[in-house]
Amino acid sequence: MDSTIWTEKYRPQTFAQIRGQKDIVEKVSALVKSGNMPHLLFSGPAGVGKTTMALVIAHELFGDSWRDNTLELNASDERGIDVVRVKVKDFARTRAIGDVPFKIIYLDESDALTREAQQALRRTMENYTKTCRFILSCNYSSKIIDPIQSRCAVFRFKPLSEQEIIQVVDTVAKQEGLSLSMESKKALFEVSDGDCRRLENIMQSCAVLGKPLTPELIYSMASVAKPKEVLAILSTALAGNFAESRKRLLELMLEYGLSGVDVIKQIHKEIWHLAVEDRKKVALVDKCAEIEFRMVEGSDEYLQLEALLASVMLAGLK
Repeated sequence: MDSTIWTEKYRPQTFAQIRGQKDIVEKVSALVKSGNMPHLLFSGPAGVGKTTMALVIAHELFGDSWRDNTLELNASDERGIDVVRVKVKDFARTRAIGDVPFKIIYLDESDALTREAQQALRRTMENYTKTCRFILSCNYSSKIIDPIQSRCAVFRFKPLSEQEIIQVVDTVAKQEGLSLSMESKKALFEVSDGDCRRLENIMQSCAVLGKPLTPELIYSMASVAKPKEVLAILSTALAGNFAESRKRLLELMLEYGLSGVDVIKQIHKEIWHLAVEDRKKVALVDKCAEIEFRMVEGSDEYLQLEALLASVMLAGLK
């Protein structure tokens, strides 16, 4: 099997190859074709195509010389004001090679930039508009200062849908000679949560074992419990058998090596499938939020999860 990391191997080179984000692809490709592209701000969760979109823009504009005209920085590693004053300025003040009148500076995870660095970046964006265009990528646009947001065309990415994830799975499976059932594809969608990078990493990890990609293998490799197992634990507690549900929860955490926060996130998804009225489901979701906060603040995760199971049992008794 090719040792190349699949997330790089299957990265699209053109707009037509990008899966998902159809509206954004149409708008950005139109901006690129016009030759008058503004600064861009991409925001959204991890693994949904923000970096891919930026690199495709560079490929479309510069062709084979895209590396000479593109500066890619990860702001979470280099987030001080000196990076903006030195690296970014030095690259921005020189003209592009070729017919395109500007270079591209791509700042990944730009919401990690300090406020001072963002203020310096705002000034740099102003001064070097003729020779440079900025593409900023972030998970939370609220952490980007307003003066920078007002200078950019903002595009908000969303997680890939089940259909789009299955299209990616089919493409990878065909080229790598993998065999997957529809249940396996749905399991991949469940564990990836719309994150294409996570999807491909899980597929590669499973394929290395040389076995068929079964749902059991996928959940095991992703260190995620099967949804039906989590639902069974909640249903047991709801039926009033607290001791049994507590025992099964502990066994589940040990089997999959799950942390308390991992379990809470899965429980939150399965609460909506419980056989109780909606008012009680809402109360249990509220309890999940409280329990997760306590665990993040340092409370004992087993004690907090038992408290959550107790709340589920009480919901069944009322």
